[in-house]
Amino acid sequence: MITVTESAVLTLRRILEKDGHANAYVRVGVKGGGCSGFSYHMEHADEPRPDDTRYEFHGLGVVVDPRSLEFLRGITLDYNEGLNAGFVWRNPNATKSCSCGESFSVS
Repeated sequence: MITVTESAVLTLRRILEKDGHANAYVRVGVKGGGCSGFSYHMEHADEPRPDDTRYEFHGLGVVVDPRSLEFLRGITLDYNEGLNAGFVWRNPNATKSCSCGESFSVS
């Protein structure tokens, strides 16, 4: 399972509405690359794929593909306000993360 905090949901809703995708899902996933081996990514998804795992957080639909879910089990996606505002990925599976928090590696 993954967790998306209320703060992250509110920010994601604002982004989706601004981009004209108010009723879309948010797809979270992992791609190869980044300074530590894998990088996190998010995008809107009009419809889930048949093999996606679906979640709902505070009324926001979130989908994850099976490959990414292997790396994201137990993750928390949060959003920090203030001087260093931005999304924060807390991944208990990561054995190493880069200083910017956008990429990670696993053993």
